[in-house]
Amino acid sequence: MTTGTRPPTAPKRSRARTFVPLGIAAWLVLEIWLLTVVAGATSGPTVLLLLAGGLVLGGYVIKRAGRRAFRNLTETFQQQQSGVAPAAAKPGSEGNALTMLGGLLLIIPGFLSDALGLLCLLPPVRKSVARFAERSLEKRMRAAAPGSFGDAFQQARIHYPDGKVVPGEVIRDDSPSPYPPEGRGQRPPLTP
Repeated sequence: MTTGTRPPTAPKRSRARTFVPLGIAAWLVLEIWLLTVVAGATSGPTVLLLLAGGLVLGGYVIKRAGRRAFRNLTETFQQQQSGVAPAAAKPGSEGNALTMLGGLLLIIPGFLSDALGLLCLLPPVRKSVARFAERSLEKRMRAAAPGSFGDAFQQARIHYPDGKVVPGEVIRDDSPSPYPPEGRGQRPPLTP
């Protein structure tokens, strides 16, 4: 018996679900190939020493960045509790996330991941990635559809000329109010 409706179709696979496993497999093959090339050019113990050095360096980098992030967090809490507005970020304090990512890439065994980890530790790279991420986020926030989460986030941020961000809500005068004007009729109850 037919009902005239189409059978349900399986949802399409996203590009990320298709290409991320392929990218990880290609990354692993490339890492193994690089390890064998370096081991053939030098020796096995040299490769093990390089990998152990990357592990130690990555652990040190993550520990240092974590301590710096925790120190910044406690300073901000102390300033807020004393009633002082938190100070702007110190020049060397930004980039903790990318520093931790660099440390994690150093810990992962392989020469390609070590090279990317060391690249993440360079200050010019961290600054350019931070600028790119900020521009990308701002672009997505501007393109957010009305009523979406991004639109709500954008409305909650009001920038003052001195750079301070004050949380708030935008109320437009051109939209009709659901409440009658003062002194005319009754207002709806506050509880549902």
